[in-house]
Amino acid sequence: MSITVNMTVNGKKVSGDVEPRTLLVHFIREHLKLTGTHVACDTSQCGACTVHVDGKAVKSCTMLAVQAEGADVTTIEGVANADGSLHPMQFAFQDNHGLQCGFCTPGMVMMAIDIGKRHANPDADTVRHELDGNICRCTGYHNIVKAVIAGAKAMNASK
Repeated sequence: MSITVNMTVNGKKVSGDVEPRTLLVHFIREHLKLTGTHVACDTSQCGACTVHVDGKAVKSCTMLAVQAEGADVTTIEGVANADGSLHPMQFAFQDNHGLQCGFCTPGMVMMAIDIGKRHANPDADTVRHELDGNICRCTGYHNIVKAVIAGAKAMNASK
């Protein structure tokens, strides 16, 4: 038995037939071919699958595709500006060397944008607490924390 799901992904209306147990991450990767959202731990502990659903960071391995019916979903592919320029948080990760192998980066950036929306000027302790559910195996987080702080400030500079 399959169910048709309809949602908006990165500003574009999409639909697809899925089994009721299909996770949102698998719908995004397999049905929509948006592979920036990664699958890593299968236990919702690493954050590599983080996307925004109706503006809030969500681990897409914890949500069924049918639960996103009618939702507005943003993946890492939809974060850049319409003209192709990078989002301020993406610039901050680049400028502060918050990138290592890149596997965790999409989920980190998605979570970081959510942090920036909720905290205009976060301190390092706040960022470390907020990133607790996102794992990077390549680094000690120092540059990631710097990037999130810089990105949040850049996101909120014009407010």
